[in-house]
Amino acid sequence: MELRQLEYFIAVAEEENFTRAAERVHISQSGVSAQIRQLEHDLGAPLFHRSGRNTGLTSAGRAALRHARSALAAVDAVRQAVDEVNGLIRGRLVVGMVTACTVTPLFDALSAFHHHHPGVEITLLEDTSDRLVERLRAGTADLALVSTPGTPPPGLEAYEIIREPLVAAIPTNHPLGSAPEVTLADLARHSVVSLPTGTGIRKVFDDACAAAGVHVEIAFQAAAPSAIADLAIRGLGVAILSESMVAQHRPHLTTRTITDIHTQPVLSLTWPTTDNPALRQLLHHCHTAFTHPTPTPARNTEDPRSE
Repeated sequence: MELRQLEYFIAVAEEENFTRAAERVHISQSGVSAQIRQLEHDLGAPLFHRSGRNTGLTSAGRAALRHARSALAAVDAVRQAVDEVNGLIRGRLVVGMVTACTVTPLFDALSAFHHHHPGVEITLLEDTSDRLVERLRAGTADLALVSTPGTPPPGLEAYEIIREPLVAAIPTNHPLGSAPEVTLADLARHSVVSLPTGTGIRKVFDDACAAAGVHVEIAFQAAAPSAIADLAIRGLGVAILSESMVAQHRPHLTTRTITDIHTQPVLSLTWPTTDNPALRQLLHHCHTAFTHPTPTPARNTEDPRSE
């Protein structure tokens, strides 16, 4: 049994697909398959069900996964201990960010960290906040920029960046445009466009509707705030966004306070409690970047608080 076999095993288990796992570990699919077959031969049991598009763990695979992760974590801990004695930081960090992320200070922090610690491999991934939080708790991500309702996710460390109330973004000539403010019941009588389930804003909206006993039909949804705004501008519904997300779309959209939504989505950097020296250094650069941001022209109009 070799450490690389355990790494490939974990990759296939988490990706649920040999092709994606091969891309993740940067070798051919046939190479991953061969190493997994050898591992299964050494262990005397199949680790995966190979029928269908996705690859699922067998009962033996599920039993082995936790120990495989522990084995690789122990090896990493040995390397880190020696590197700390030698004053070196290296390894691998997985950093997640919400889809359509354009938070410049995070990119500044990653750039500064890479300049000071080129021996650390950084892997970036985009996903919804819900799935990023799951990755943090499962140990498959080290740091993530997420949006959650009201407070950062429990059980994790967090650095809050911003919180902002939701608004109804109303297109020109819409019947609600004459109202100074709107309620969820008002929105229930019209088409609504929203971000998908799993995003911070959608969670706040859905929870408020449930608490008020109001059913709002979501006519259209999209992953990027700019797409939601464009749908609203074209008359396909009232958009549920934050005030800052709508700013660049005026005068085509006007905003109204939704009086019965009292929770605000919170955008935060989130990570599990750890003694990983590479993550500690990255967090230091993040704190510096968010405390003293470098002015940088925006490259697009999408806002990360969507997720």
